[in-house]
Amino acid sequence: MLKIGPHEFKQGIVLAPMSGITDLPFRQACHDLGAELTPTEMVTSDISLWKSDKSKNRLTRSNDSSAIAMVQIVGQEEELLALAAKTIEANGGDIIDINLGCPAKKVCGKHAGSALLKDLDKVKRIFEAVRGAVTIPVTAKIRTGWCKSTINAIEVAKTAENMGLNAITIHGRTRDCKFRGHAEFDTIKAVKNCVNIPVIANGDIDSYEAALRVKTYTNADGIMIGRASYGNPWIFSEVLHAEDNTGKSPYNACDIMLKHILGIYALYGKEKGVKIARKHIGWYMKQGHLSSENMLKILSTDCYRSQYRLMKEGINRNTYQ
Repeated sequence: MLKIGPHEFKQGIVLAPMSGITDLPFRQACHDLGAELTPTEMVTSDISLWKSDKSKNRLTRSNDSSAIAMVQIVGQEEELLALAAKTIEANGGDIIDINLGCPAKKVCGKHAGSALLKDLDKVKRIFEAVRGAVTIPVTAKIRTGWCKSTINAIEVAKTAENMGLNAITIHGRTRDCKFRGHAEFDTIKAVKNCVNIPVIANGDIDSYEAALRVKTYTNADGIMIGRASYGNPWIFSEVLHAEDNTGKSPYNACDIMLKHILGIYALYGKEKGVKIARKHIGWYMKQGHLSSENMLKILSTDCYRSQYRLMKEGINRNTYQ
């Protein structure tokens, strides 16, 4: 069982926060299919920018009372991160997650994300400031280190524990690796052996077998699934129900995909929603849940009615019934 503060998650199955992907409609789809915790996309720690549509959309939370609101914040100034955390708590947030894992150049270039792994004193100040600003649980998501010669996940995790954080997630790659090659889990196993706070393992978990293998090897309290969920939110159902032997989720492919796309239109507006929906529709096609027969039409139309109709007509109703 994964326990983060007062929140308990029976299987410890978590959706990875992914910029441009894990908006509310996608989080809802994953939650419906078994993801027990669905963090937001990373949100800037500068609350003066939260009035933008981009930040508002990222901060939009579910009306589902069973969904824990975990908000990931990114930045490098401890005062701003602390204020952001305090504001999130005041607005009903349940868990704060600090991003120390993003490998993107534009984030690391601002000395945020995984760039913080190069400065443990800074990390300590950030953890201390955010922990001191809120009463709700605080977690951090990290990588194993900046590069293979500077792997320091154990030191970061110990700092998190000493500063009162409630859990830590580790992606089994360095920042240098980005998403290349294979994730390694020796470091995650070593961290788990060195700290008493919950550890969540992340990286290359794309099936029930992989989830079981990683959890068993590392003894992690939970597992986090990211890229394997693109066009395949059913992966959470597969992992969850393979473990508890209750069978697949009662939702089928048609229900989930149509609800997902309608949710995109509702969140972003129909004109912008059509464009945002394209990548998800493309992933559903790649996964075989949608016919690619009218791929050009469905991915090029600017009309939400046409997009929705073509998608509905193209659904493979034989999957996940």
